[in-house]
Amino acid sequence: MQTSRHVLFERSEMKDRHLVRKKIREHIADKAKLPILIFPEGTCINNTTVMMFKKGSFEVGGTIHPVAIKYDPRFGDAFWNSTKYSMMTYIFNMMTSWAIVCNVWYLPPMVKEEQEDAVHFANRVKAVIAAQGGMSVLPWDGGLKRKKIKESFKEEQQKKYCQIV
Repeated sequence: MQTSRHVLFERSEMKDRHLVRKKIREHIADKAKLPILIFPEGTCINNTTVMMFKKGSFEVGGTIHPVAIKYDPRFGDAFWNSTKYSMMTYIFNMMTSWAIVCNVWYLPPMVKEEQEDAVHFANRVKAVIAAQGGMSVLPWDGGLKRKKIKESFKEEQQKKYCQIV
């Protein structure tokens, strides 16, 4: 990781997030540097949906070069359900699968529109990626698979459901 200049940070630490934002802005300003690779979902999910993008990547400016990635599970499933399988089981499954096939689409560059905030820009990029990969868009964080759902979020979804019914 040291040779490729990873920027590691603790998402829950506000000072870490500010430092990362500063480093990204400095990197973007230097036109001699290569683009930064960011996975804005912050987690891997089951290859059928695109979860909420973290807005930090979309606050710093610059051009976003979206890439849609979707694994083809016909020969081997690259998704690791960490609540169901241990890391050793996952590695064994990966190493004994016939092949790991991945479709990758490089989409046209996107820039934040003048009146657009980071959340709307992230959602616009997410929608383009999901459409290309034939995946559905979900408005919540992929971290929900590891955390207890907040009561306020449940209540909000219940209200939406009541309006539909």
